[in-house]
Amino acid sequence: MSDVQIMQSVARLVPEGARVLDLGCGDGELLALLQRERGCSGYGIEIDDANVAACVRRGVNVIQLNLDEGLSMFGDQSFDVVLQIDTLQHLRNAETMLRETARVGRIGIVAFPNFAHWPNRLSILRGRMPVTRRLPYEWYDTPNIRVGTFADFAVLARKTGLRVLDAYGLQDGAEVRWRPNARAGTAVFKMQRAG
Repeated sequence: MSDVQIMQSVARLVPEGARVLDLGCGDGELLALLQRERGCSGYGIEIDDANVAACVRRGVNVIQLNLDEGLSMFGDQSFDVVLQIDTLQHLRNAETMLRETARVGRIGIVAFPNFAHWPNRLSILRGRMPVTRRLPYEWYDTPNIRVGTFADFAVLARKTGLRVLDAYGLQDGAEVRWRPNARAGTAVFKMQRAG
C-alpha cells in the first residue's frame, strides 16, 4: 500500500473544514492534501529539520517539537481532528500520547503498520523479522521502537478510555473490514474520548 492510498483513506475520515493537528507530519503532504481538497486548516508537528523545511515550502503551518515531550502547549479540544499517521510506533510514550490526542482533539485518527498481517506472521514462522512495504527496515536499522497489531491497539484504546468510532485495515488500496488483523498491512482507527 502506498503512502498516497493511506493519505486518501485518512482524508475521507476528516470532516470538511476541520481544524487539524497532524502529529509527526513528515514533509506535510497529508496536511497539504487536507487543506487543498477538504478545506482544512491547522498545524503539523515534526521534529526533523528537513521535514520542517519541506512543510514550510508546501505552505503548511508546522511546529518543531519532540512528541515525547507531550502536547501541553495545546488546550483541551483545541482541534477537531488529531492525526497520528505512522507515528505511534516511533514514540516511547504511546499510551500517554493517545490520551493527549483525545484531550487535544474531538476526534483522533491513528494509522500504523499492522504487525499481525499474514505475510509478517509467515516471516516470523520462518524465523525472520518481516521486511515488507509497510515495514521496510531490517530489525537492526528500523526507526520503530515497537510494533503493534490491529487487535492490540483495540485493547489499548479501551485501556486509555477511548471509544473507537471506526476501525478497519487497508491493503492494496482497499478497506479491509473482515478479519483486518490478519488481512491488512495497515491498521486505521478513528476514536474519541469515551463519555
